[in-house]
Amino acid sequence: MHIEFLLDCMAEARKAGIANVLVSNGCVKAEAAAVVLDLCDAANIDLKCFSEKTYAEVLGGDLSAVTNFMRTAFERGVHLEITTLVVPGLNDGKAELDKCRDFIAELETGGSAVPWHLSACHPAYKWDKAATTPHSLIDAVKRAREKLAFVYAGNIAPPPGEPNFNDTLCPSCGKTIISRRGYQTGTSGLTLKNESGKPVYFCALCEKKAPVRQ
Repeated sequence: MHIEFLLDCMAEARKAGIANVLVSNGCVKAEAAAVVLDLCDAANIDLKCFSEKTYAEVLGGDLSAVTNFMRTAFERGVHLEITTLVVPGLNDGKAELDKCRDFIAELETGGSAVPWHLSACHPAYKWDKAATTPHSLIDAVKRAREKLAFVYAGNIAPPPGEPNFNDTLCPSCGKTIISRRGYQTGTSGLTLKNESGKPVYFCALCEKKAPVRQ
């Protein structure tokens, strides 16, 4: 809706040495996607469901446009993260969430990991359906983590007895390398070293390279 304004701002940010992070629903045509992604350092894109029918009839969007945008971002080396709002009765079925997970796993075969944020829905405005329960969201995160290393639970507090699913774990040893509590972020699980003149992060416990960059 405002790509001209966006491109002007992103170009000026680049000149000033400021990183550009795009947050979008991903409903962007291929030609425009190529232009805007050339100025992106990172992007968080909504994958609202994995149903062409729901996108077309409920959301007024296009699933294939969204997935193509994500592929283009990934192929151009833009750091990509994906967010799905888990809405009861709309997109919370295991089969559909599995399709989202499998799409992300397919993307990751190209190299870098793609973090997936599963967020709880809290009814507001004209949406009066049930809220996402913490336990159902945590179950979805656990299921997704069977194939993906970096899956997070958003918009909820961890249920009693469950770990914080907003933490980033070391893929090698499973220990917390980045902890998150609300807007507070802890990085004591990381160590920073210099490799060939470049700063590189490692797990402070097992000393394996961590998937984190400055």
